[in-house]
Amino acid sequence: MTAMRRALELLFTRVLRSRFGIAVAIAVLVFAVIGSARLVSGPGGSTSGLSSRPSQPITTVDPEEGDDGVLASPAPQSPKTLPGELTPEQTAGRFATAWLGGPTSTAEKWQASLRPLATPELIEKLGDGDPTSVPPERVTGAVTLRPRTEAFAEVLVPLESGRLRLELVAPDGRWLVDAVDWERT
Repeated sequence: MTAMRRALELLFTRVLRSRFGIAVAIAVLVFAVIGSARLVSGPGGSTSGLSSRPSQPITTVDPEEGDDGVLASPAPQSPKTLPGELTPEQTAGRFATAWLGGPTSTAEKWQASLRPLATPELIEKLGDGDPTSVPPERVTGAVTLRPRTEAFAEVLVPLESGRLRLELVAPDGRWLVDAVDWERT
């Protein structure tokens, strides 16, 4: 009994009061918990546990739909024009001429020159517009067409100190300017 008492006394007075003794006691306790958990849970495969990976990749897009990436986008469709109507480039050129001729005319004449070439929504937006606020510019080159769909295109008109960007729509096959933006270069 004295040997047992002496061993317990040594354990509690010297070993468990040292850092090494505490580290050994914690390691024994951790291994005991892990071992008992494995004994209770039984044999397990490599797919059990926290890893619940699917056997195949998860798809969020219909694989039959085709490529929806930016790099493989299809070429834009060429704009369609009804026979006898102006092409988008011709409409943009005439609109730019009428737009830039604003400072020399009255507001009524300016809007009347834009009306056959623009959508009613754009004419309404330009209703309070002042033609004298249009910078006195002139077209310096050929218009550039950027087709988006059969009925929507963007046209860039180069000017002396910038470019006029026009968005054209053709809901009925007749091209009309729907938006105007001027970019300074």
